[in-house]
Amino acid sequence: MNKFDRQSSSADIQTLPDDIAEELSRLPSEVISVDDAPSIAPPVSLSQDEVRTIVISLMLTMFLAALDQTIVATALPTIGRQFQDVSNLSWVITAYLLASTAVAPVFGTLSDIYGRRVMIIISLSLFVAGSVLCAIAPNMPMLILARGLQGLGGGGIMPVVQTVISDVVSPRERGQYQAYFSSVWMVGGILGPVIGGVFAEHLHWSMIFWINLPLAAAAIVMLLPKMKKIPVFHRKRKVDWLGGVLLMASAVVFMLVLTWGGTRYPWLSPTVLAMVGGAVALAVSFVWHARRADEPFLPLKLLTGSVAPFALTAGGCGLGAITGLTVQLPLYYESVYHLTASEAGLALIPLAAVSTVGAAVAGRTMARAKHYKRVAIIGTSWAALCGLGLTLTTLPLWGLLTLMAAFALGLGTTFPVCVVSLQNSVARPQVGTITGAMNFFRSLMSSFTVAAFAAILLVALGIDVPLAGEHHAAGAVAIPAEDMRHAFRYVFGAATALMTIAALCLIAMEERPLAGPATAQPVEMAE
Repeated sequence: MNKFDRQSSSADIQTLPDDIAEELSRLPSEVISVDDAPSIAPPVSLSQDEVRTIVISLMLTMFLAALDQTIVATALPTIGRQFQDVSNLSWVITAYLLASTAVAPVFGTLSDIYGRRVMIIISLSLFVAGSVLCAIAPNMPMLILARGLQGLGGGGIMPVVQTVISDVVSPRERGQYQAYFSSVWMVGGILGPVIGGVFAEHLHWSMIFWINLPLAAAAIVMLLPKMKKIPVFHRKRKVDWLGGVLLMASAVVFMLVLTWGGTRYPWLSPTVLAMVGGAVALAVSFVWHARRADEPFLPLKLLTGSVAPFALTAGGCGLGAITGLTVQLPLYYESVYHLTASEAGLALIPLAAVSTVGAAVAGRTMARAKHYKRVAIIGTSWAALCGLGLTLTTLPLWGLLTLMAAFALGLGTTFPVCVVSLQNSVARPQVGTITGAMNFFRSLMSSFTVAAFAAILLVALGIDVPLAGEHHAAGAVAIPAEDMRHAFRYVFGAATALMTIAALCLIAMEERPLAGPATAQPVEMAE
């Protein structure tokens, strides 16, 4: 299984085994110091059964966060009718997204300071508490506040789960497990709207929140006993709370700009412009503070160099492209191909499912190939070519779905390569921090892409269009099919540009050797 490695001073490297010394020698000099040495537990060998249990429990934990981002959408009309408040319904989703995006870097950094076990317990506790309060909420304001609390937990789950995997599995093996976690998001994205609709129609909408309790309990029971055997890589240090608050505040304001701009307020309205100015001021304040703090909340050096900026950009472009298309394609399917809302949802399956296949291909390639980033370069370049085909051609539905699946196959290769490359480029006590930053920037990029694609359609069509969760009303828009085809060529063109940027970033990214066995064998998920 995974090699137990430790950050140490340069003088100490000579006393370590050859494979660990080689891994340490590849790290930047600024992260190889005695100060970076974590409070390390003795290395404990994990059996395949223990690794399997940990991975399954982490998948179940991540499934909670994945499911909750989609399960609420189809229940919103029922919730609005019960509380007799339709105008604030969008905040049920927005509150969760704002909270989960803002705290992602916080939980990642705190897991490097206080440990993974503590932070996974806190994030799951916040998520469960928020779920209970959502289920018993007596009115809309309480439901919105409870969703914000639930979002705090959901935003912590993602980076902590990905960091725990980095403690269990070596970098070379780690890419193979990304396919498992990609499949979790695919299943959550597909099942969420279906389960939410069934619960709201046949049981009660509160069941979409009560279902989280047994799932969270099962994850905790499976995970916590095994976490005692996972090597400890965190390092106690002073927490830069001011830096964390500035980072979260700038993220919240920026997300509000993307949420309200072009919908509640015109993009050039004084309100939106003031919010943009506020977001920029908070971001500049965070950078100013981080440059002067002894131990900043998010060290800016982690975001520079020959790996991090390129991996962050490539991963953000990939997730942004698939998120933006997932949100807007149902409208395209309904207007151009006259599908029903449920049929349009099913037509999204090739995009979600085949991207998981791409992630699996890239993960297995990383375990065996020396030049592991080539699969992602080829994949993103292939996705860009497919996107160009979508932009320039008019296809029947089967042709569009086929080309969309080919696009998703190439796009999916970015995720394992970017995640593992980022985690492989920093010292062990900083893996949680860089993972939290990665989730933070990906969420911002997804929100930006959704807003950008909607703005593209608004400009191309000259009218407002329904967004995610509103496609059931698309028939009322009555957009001519030819106009929608023409407008979506710009959307497909934007997705093509994102994949082109991703390919260029992967080409420019340094390909550092991965620690771990030369030919890794993944742990099977079933006997």
